[in-house]
Amino acid sequence: MKELKLYLGPNHPGMHGNFSVHMYVDGDTIVRARPMPGMLHRGFEKLMERRLWMNNLALIPRICVPEPDINEMVYAMAIEELTGIEVPEKAHWIRMIILELARIANHLMSLGGIGGPVGLYTGPNWGLADRDLILDIFEEITGARVYHMYIVPGGVRKDLSEETIEKIKSFLDYLENRLPEYEDLILKNSLFQRRTKDKLLLPAEVVWELGVTGIGMRSAVGEAYDIRKVDPYARYDQVEFYVPTANYSDGYTRVYFKYLETYQSIKIIRQVIEKMPKKGKVWNKISSGNALRWRVPKGQVYTHIECTRGEYGYYMVSEGEDKPYRVAVRGASYPQGLLGVEKYLPGTRIEDAALWMETMGVCPPEIDR
Repeated sequence: MKELKLYLGPNHPGMHGNFSVHMYVDGDTIVRARPMPGMLHRGFEKLMERRLWMNNLALIPRICVPEPDINEMVYAMAIEELTGIEVPEKAHWIRMIILELARIANHLMSLGGIGGPVGLYTGPNWGLADRDLILDIFEEITGARVYHMYIVPGGVRKDLSEETIEKIKSFLDYLENRLPEYEDLILKNSLFQRRTKDKLLLPAEVVWELGVTGIGMRSAVGEAYDIRKVDPYARYDQVEFYVPTANYSDGYTRVYFKYLETYQSIKIIRQVIEKMPKKGKVWNKISSGNALRWRVPKGQVYTHIECTRGEYGYYMVSEGEDKPYRVAVRGASYPQGLLGVEKYLPGTRIEDAALWMETMGVCPPEIDR
């Protein structure tokens, strides 16, 4: 058999970040695939171990650009557990608003972006335009559109104004009315359905083999394994929301779940706004002295949250110094993005490789970390 070697990424519109897959094809079918991380050359974990605890706040959001706030949250949670810092009640609720807005922004980027690989280019335009409305809100709250450095150990950097709350409410109303148009454009599109239904399968046994979490797991094995439910953080145990599940994970189901989860995030944010204390502190100081000389007590901890791709966590070790001794990031898409590409991308047609990566929720910086 004669093979031809093709490259998907790093410079390809179907690749999410600086990542490459070397594909060996026979005709139109991929027969071997080799993931090639290392394009980022960042080494986030080792960089974190060489920087002061507070310096890392500017570094960690870059581990996943489309959903950066998850890194701020797990990092802050780890430090808070090691130090015993209490987070003010109102800060818990504000953190949930930020995390759910980031979740919606990522789902919009993905839901619209899935139109690219199938030639439905209105999708990416819609998704990015509506995502920009969330970035406008982030910019008003934090002063930055993408990397916010807003969730910090001990709470959040500042309170939300009434004007900002009203803008969030207005956006949620707009998006709720807008989402059916995404369904009509993408999910009900016959071309999209032909490309994704009963294709790009993720069997239950592969989920268990690789350790896939998030939408991939929930759509394949029918279990509502969502960290917000099974190990609640912030105040997720005080809001009601539904976790979609299924027992058949094809490409269509996984994209449809992103659509459904967007509605649930809208529901969560509305409950948070209703239940959040109107007044109160939003940050407890971590140190009475110079924060750059701050030392975290000796210990080790694993903290995790639910991101759009599944369980996202930090294992962190402190030796009582001014820098972390060891940091290990559990990137939610690491299992399917590395071993999954090598073992289960083969058999896919060339034109479906980008669809496979997108519906599996691969975020390359989580791998090259």
